[in-house]
Amino acid sequence: KPRHNKTFGGLALDANLKSRNAEARCGVQVIDLRTGDAVHWLRMEGVVDELYDVVALPDVRRPMALGFKTDEIRRVLSIEA
Repeated sequence: KPRHNKTFGGLALDANLKSRNAEARCGVQVIDLRTGDAVHWLRMEGVVDELYDVVALPDVRRPMALGFKTDEIRRVLSIEA
């Protein structure tokens, strides 16, 4: 989503969204570099409205995000084969 401050104000993205009567979304798309196709996507909604960094994790099969506001992290068990 665009930041609405002086640093990132007036970008072409703002005008493009306005011309399409569209709303910005926060998310990640996985692009096949051979074809340019978006092969997967993940949209962030709710309290998340900005991503600061994205990292590729080679050989990772089941990545997940765990929060620290609940005890969810205490119940996770992962067994590698």
